[in-house]
Amino acid sequence: MGLVTYEEAPCKAALNRVEGMSFRWSLNPYQGCVHGCHYCYARRYHGFRELGAGEDFGSIVFVRTGIAQVLRQELRRPSWKRDQVALGTGTDPYQPIEGRYRLTRACLEALADHGTPVGIVTKGTLVVRDLDVLQRLTAAAGCSVVFSITTLDLDLWRKLEPGTPPPHQRLKALERLSAGGVRAGVMLAPVLPGLTDSPSNLESVVRAAADHGATFLGTQVVYLMSGTREHFLGFLESEFPQLLEEYRRLFPGPYAPKRFQYQIEITVDGLKQRHAIAGREEAPEPPRPFQQLSLAL
Repeated sequence: MGLVTYEEAPCKAALNRVEGMSFRWSLNPYQGCVHGCHYCYARRYHGFRELGAGEDFGSIVFVRTGIAQVLRQELRRPSWKRDQVALGTGTDPYQPIEGRYRLTRACLEALADHGTPVGIVTKGTLVVRDLDVLQRLTAAAGCSVVFSITTLDLDLWRKLEPGTPPPHQRLKALERLSAGGVRAGVMLAPVLPGLTDSPSNLESVVRAAADHGATFLGTQVVYLMSGTREHFLGFLESEFPQLLEEYRRLFPGPYAPKRFQYQIEITVDGLKQRHAIAGREEAPEPPRPFQQLSLAL
């Protein structure tokens, strides 16, 4: 990753109302992400600030200062029904800058104080720092932490997710949270045709998740919305040019053919049975496109 600019952006509204998901509210202490995952669906959200989905997404990160204080005001409203709040839908809440600003931790403390259930999606290992708050949330309202893991192949990981902690470090973080009584699991997502969809890759992730105490595992095939699509196809042209035409054929629109999606789901379900993850708990709904009825910036 190159030089990153962090811009403090005072928060005016914390909670985003969403539609089309199992949760009704999302919360993002940061916008933009240094993890640099080339397939990230959230790249397109940088367009809300008239910035690009490519280099801008990983090099300009907005820090939403004061978000926890605004969140507490919103949670005190008589109309608040303590619906589940999702963190990690628009950017990773545990990218490295969280170590300095601690906005995610402050938001989790506010949600725990107000008995509000939380779901977190992350690739960041800094989440283990907040084990105490996650335990309090678990007791007060319910909490799930989902670690996104696409592959254990280190060469492939470095190309696909250049700014993220190595997958084995994420698995160790998963193990620590599970041992601490926090509901934690893996989202084997996104599955990338021709890159991470081989039976051996899928099984290696499912087996490792089981070995590290995952109580659930879900999966989803990559989808390429406008913004993300252009960036990802450019990445393929540079790093995996032999796959470029196949992706253009498979993705005339945002989604892969349903038969391909179904085959991945069936394969992963069988692997969960084999490695005794199936039956522990159902996985939360995986991240996917949803309509934001408001955009808190």
